[in-house]
Formats: sequence, structure tokens, C-alpha cells
Amino acid sequence: MSFLRPKYITFDCYGTLTNFQMGTMTRELFADRVDAGQMDQFVKDFSAYRLDQVMGDWRPYDEIIKTSLMRVCKRWNVEYRGEGQLFYDAVPTWGPHADVPAGLSKIADKIPLVIFSNAMDEQIMSNVEKLGAPFHKVFTAQQAQAYKPRLAAFEFMLDNLGCGPEDVLHVSSSFRYDLMSAHDMKIKNKAFVARGHEQPANAVYGYQQIPDISGLAALVGL
Repeated sequence: MSFLRPKYITFDCYGTLTNFQMGTMTRELFADRVDAGQMDQFVKDFSAYRLDQVMGDWRPYDEIIKTSLMRVCKRWNVEYRGEGQLFYDAVPTWGPHADVPAGLSKIADKIPLVIFSNAMDEQIMSNVEKLGAPFHKVFTAQQAQAYKPRLAAFEFMLDNLGCGPEDVLHVSSSFRYDLMSAHDMKIKNKAFVARGHEQPANAVYGYQQIPDISGLAALVGL
């Protein structure tokens, strides 16, 4: 089933378009302190603390990472050695998932593409330049002074696009950061990119599932 042609296709960036390597780095940096058999849970706990940190008032993203990492280290009783800055510095170096450039090329000249990313302005354009497609607008949590999944982030994006929730197709590989909030914002058209780091949620959220960005063109009739 195809969507009607939206005015904009809006994207999450990290994880959906950019290959977000936070878990890989965590495994490498903490291999000497966390048992291999427990590493999966340590990575999940670090992810949970990052989500928890962005639910409050906006703080710079380096603080989000550092505080989250210190909290998980305290919970696990392992030494924190200041690795938070290493994560922050690495984010702009990460490139896209392999399917992204070709998938975006099918739609980029037909429908304006937009990003809203939980990022700092100084980070995001390095990632966007690696995606291989032109973007109409790139918004950050720093600009909005709010991180997803807070509704203020989505309000900022829609207000600055000058459109309503009915005018966009929102694309993400995360329900917890994007698609649940998009549902609450009455964004009807949603695409879940099944990257494997989150399982599909209840069908009540009204989404179309695609395996990667190559499946996006069919959703908009291209």
C-alpha cells in the first residue's frame, strides 16, 4: 500500500541513515572491564541511559553522552575513564548504511528531504554530507532546544517547515525516539526501517515497515 505523495519526507539520521556505531565502540572500549557474556546488557543499559538523559531540559550532546556513560558505569561498578568525549568526537566520522545513498537517490529529486537529528550543529553536517543526497532542511536538537522523543522537537520541525503533520512522511528505525512521538503528533504517514536494533511496536502506531531505505520509493509511488 502506497502513501499519498507527501510534501516532505522527514528522517531520523543516526541509526536510520547513518550507521550509528555507539554499540560497537562500547564493546571495544569496555572489553577490559565488562565480561563478554554481559556486554550485550551493558550496551543496552548505556542506550537506556542515553534515552533517559534526553527526556529532560536540553543539554549539549556531549553532556548527554558523558552523563549517560558515567551513570551506566556507576550502575555496573566499572571505572569510567572519560570515554564520553571519544564517543562524541567519533559521531561525525560515521557514514551511512550501505543501502542509503542509492535508496535516497530514487526520491531526492522528487520530494524534498528533511532531517531532524538529536545532534549538535557542529556534528551533523559531516554525517549529512556522507549520505550522498541533497537535503532541503537539516534540523538539530540544538536548534530546537529539545531532543526527540520530546514533542517539542517535532513541533519545531513542523513549524519551521511551515506544514502540518498530514504533510510529511516520517522515517525512522526507532519507535522509542521517533515513531511513537510522531503518532502522538498525528503524523499519519510513518515508515519503520527494520535495522534490527528495535523490534516493531504494536500496530496501533500505524506504520509501514521497510527493510532499508531502498524500500522507501515504493511507499510514495516512485
